[in-house]
Amino acid sequence: MKFWIVVAMLAAGSPAYAQFSGIINKAQKAQEQKQKFDDLNITEDEEITIGSDVSLKIRQRFGVVQDPAVHKYVTLVGTLVALQTERPKLPWTFIVLDTDGVNAFASPGGFVHITRGALGLIRNEAELAAVLGHEMTHVAHKHTVNAIRKGKAVEIGTNETLSNRGLFLDKLANKAYEMVLENSFDRGDELDADTGSIALSQKLGYVPASLADFLARLDERNKDQAEQNGLFASHPAMKERIEKIRKAGAAPAGALVAARYTSTIKYQPTEITKIAVVTEGSAGLTGSTAEKKDDKPADAKKEEPKKGGFGLSALKKSAGPEKQSAQVSASGGARGVGPDRLAKGGANPNPVKVTVSAAELDAFKKGIA
Repeated sequence: MKFWIVVAMLAAGSPAYAQFSGIINKAQKAQEQKQKFDDLNITEDEEITIGSDVSLKIRQRFGVVQDPAVHKYVTLVGTLVALQTERPKLPWTFIVLDTDGVNAFASPGGFVHITRGALGLIRNEAELAAVLGHEMTHVAHKHTVNAIRKGKAVEIGTNETLSNRGLFLDKLANKAYEMVLENSFDRGDELDADTGSIALSQKLGYVPASLADFLARLDERNKDQAEQNGLFASHPAMKERIEKIRKAGAAPAGALVAARYTSTIKYQPTEITKIAVVTEGSAGLTGSTAEKKDDKPADAKKEEPKKGGFGLSALKKSAGPEKQSAQVSASGGARGVGPDRLAKGGANPNPVKVTVSAAELDAFKKGIA
């Protein structure tokens, strides 16, 4: 009799137990999901560390122009723009890359790179501020990390929690590289960066729609390219973006500051078919002086791009530069495999140290007229 009473009690309690167990499982899953979401909120220090490592890789890939006057000028313009962003206290750093390719790269944490090829195509200070402003908006609005989080693009294992932060950041950097270089920002992020460029330019007194002038010139330059090529290559369609920028920035007047730009920036644009390029995936892409560059004309047949990610460990300088991968961080849309991204770079990756005082910034700002 006692046996059957126990069985009856267990039978009667089973639904309640199952329900209670289900509640526990749901709570555990909710906690795991919250942990995964929290893990994707990288700190500012972590963002700067990732950006610093990526910047090193970009410099090794393209080399750095060793001209203090050029870096000082670009830093003055960039710093004025940075002070107008939502994140003025980031350690914003501006680097001019030693390549004929027209490109710009913004890494997390405030590392902004622009090529001398882009400086050669730009015609005035307002356009420079506009291009830098576009790239800086991607950083200020954390477009890369936010896109990964929204799309649940990073699968986080149970062991990749705050107790093993390095492994998680390595995976995050892998996905960030894949999204930025291989795919592109989505339409909303690109248009947001365009809008940010207009607003930043307007705050400083530049012609607000200057980005459209540069993009129109770039579009004309790239018109005969079969593949996507270089800065702002595609998404959304170039002509649509130009039209939107002109419309949004049409009303306010502003300054171009052409004379000050041309007095410092002496670079001339290189015809796209004359840009020396290196084969994607070759050792020459690291930009080391110890390597043999596989140079070829820009219109020569190119290999299919090799896809692949990178981790923080891969970004750090290895024992042999010739073994480093050919990846770089980029923003401004899918850069394709045209001559601008495959452009040959210089041999010196060392940054040019520049200091800018508050008095210099104030005097420089007064020259926007």
